[in-house]
Amino acid sequence: MYNGRTDPVEHVSHFNLRMAVHSKNEALMCKVFPSNLGPVVMRWFDGLGVGSIDSFKELTQAFGSCFITCSRISRPLDSLLSLSMRERETLKTYSDRYWEMVNEIDGNFNDVTIRTFKVGLPLEHDLRKSLIGKPVTNVRQLMDQIDKYKRVEEDQQQGDQSRSRAQGNASSRPSLGTINVIFAAPGRTGSQPSRIMFIARIAVDDSNSEPKKARMEIRSTLSFSDEDKVGTIQPHDDALVVTLRIGGMM
Repeated sequence: MYNGRTDPVEHVSHFNLRMAVHSKNEALMCKVFPSNLGPVVMRWFDGLGVGSIDSFKELTQAFGSCFITCSRISRPLDSLLSLSMRERETLKTYSDRYWEMVNEIDGNFNDVTIRTFKVGLPLEHDLRKSLIGKPVTNVRQLMDQIDKYKRVEEDQQQGDQSRSRAQGNASSRPSLGTINVIFAAPGRTGSQPSRIMFIARIAVDDSNSEPKKARMEIRSTLSFSDEDKVGTIQPHDDALVVTLRIGGMM
């Protein structure tokens, strides 16, 4: 449906394609043509004088002359040189902008199309490196390469989103307890310097539970032999404290 806001030449071309079987019947073409016009354009059609149109060609010429201000203006070829991938822009968004611009340029410039698309990619982009190492010879091959790297990009984005959700869920859960690991220098931990790792489980805070004096922190001592210290620098004076979240324990 033509509303008077798009290119009238394109509208006539599409109409001719749909009516190709009846192209020789000019009377029928003229009668069917207004069925694809919107209310505003129909006012123009209804205003045509009786006997002012003698053929379908004259009708389309009058139509084009009236709505010529809506004709699409072809972009110059050097418009492609101004296109480049923006910071944090996805390959899909950049390629969509690029092909939209290409479609607004009249003519067939495959070599320029391939070269300017490649130049518009960042130097470190994998697709640009691929196009340099293995150049494509036509636009179809370029589009296939773009689709390939778009799929890789989408897979990476889905993976990043999944990891972010997993990290968010893990950080929002309260820790089940605390694992303290301290390895001190010999002679600073009494008679058993290797028995210096313990696991403390956090007591549940329940107002209805036993009195505070009755609640005690549960500790399970883990021992380390001298073999566990192989490869470490001994002796040392500073204690090493490591805190990790492992299986819900902090």
